[in-house]
Amino acid sequence: MIDLRLLREDPDRVRASQRARGEDVALVDALLSADERRRSSGVRFDELRSEQKSLGKLIPKATPEERAELLKKAEQLKADVKEAEAAQNDADEETKRLASQLGNLVHPDVPVGGEEDFVVLETHGTIRDFGAEGFEPKDHLELGEALGAIDVERGAKVSGSRFYYLTGVGALLELALVNAAIAQATEAGFTPMLTPALVRPRAMEGTGFLGQAAENVYHLEKDDYYLVGTSEVPLAAYHMDEILDADKLPLRYAGFSPCFRREAGTYGKDTRGIFRVHQFDKVEMFSYVAPEDAENEHKRLLDWEKQWLTGLELPFQVIDVASGDLGASASRKYDCEAWIPTQGKYRELTSASNCDGFQARRLSVRMRDGKKVQPLATLNGTLCAVPRTIVAILENHQLADGSVRVPEVLRPYLGGRELLEPVAK
Repeated sequence: MIDLRLLREDPDRVRASQRARGEDVALVDALLSADERRRSSGVRFDELRSEQKSLGKLIPKATPEERAELLKKAEQLKADVKEAEAAQNDADEETKRLASQLGNLVHPDVPVGGEEDFVVLETHGTIRDFGAEGFEPKDHLELGEALGAIDVERGAKVSGSRFYYLTGVGALLELALVNAAIAQATEAGFTPMLTPALVRPRAMEGTGFLGQAAENVYHLEKDDYYLVGTSEVPLAAYHMDEILDADKLPLRYAGFSPCFRREAGTYGKDTRGIFRVHQFDKVEMFSYVAPEDAENEHKRLLDWEKQWLTGLELPFQVIDVASGDLGASASRKYDCEAWIPTQGKYRELTSASNCDGFQARRLSVRMRDGKKVQPLATLNGTLCAVPRTIVAILENHQLADGSVRVPEVLRPYLGGRELLEPVAK
């Protein structure tokens, strides 16, 4: 939720942000109108309540003749107060409803456009020339099946398309990735967290996932719970309705959780293997910081992601995500995209998003600096989305005989193993 004071003071900025997102600009004027009704009805209610209280003090002191007239007036005031309170509540609800539909303000440096209008900021690592090495690279599924690491056939038999089993060294590789990611995050000062995978509606709505992203959220209607698509949700709601001391910021958490996504609207995309799936595990970084520190924290999150991917010895690029592809909560987002050899292109592995005060306002997470209480800023960054990371490792580190070289950073978590080797059939 954006700051309504900013909306009133600079509506053109909010209109420009909506336009950049490709969203409805008319929503801004509707919200301005609702906010004006909310404030004016609040003033009306306060005036009537004040008059009612003053009248209540006069009645005991009035003469019998005056009392009858005052009681009649009090009865009318009671009805007026009730009517004004209802109008105030209606205007307040309408303001909240419209404000919840408005995306975060887009950072002025974000490239404007849709999914393909990103700007490449950096490129890291060297893309292998498999032709020069004398062999054609296999895709991750062919490699994973030969290694006894991935079983999508039985995943589909048990749960349907876009489900899978990680078996043998595949399961061990996931555990190695998770442990290595948590170790890096802990060393950087993050508190490790194992978070709930089921959350109440307010947590999901408060983080901004029940707007345009709602189609990809699993909802358990019988119990009114949502399955999280990222531990960002329970981490953002962890301090819901709390006031944090400014001198204890930043607070940084590294959450590990299963994640669930319906992948609506992706029919026919990435149907082979485990790149785009309905259930996966992920290590997510999450930061609570003072508003003035948000941009620097955003760069720090990106640096930790770059450190991670560099340690995995993956070629990757960093992009500045375009305005129409930000999602409701982010004012700016950087993606790190790893090179996938058999696709011949970079694909998203991690994201780092600055949400400013957007989520904090919706979840009522504030900071106290002296006597001043105000919303703080929240940021999130994926450190390791496991299946996609496995895809990138298998394809980039494969050898001609079908084995896969283990990046050095993972070897301590795989018993010192340097190679993943095909299993005998």
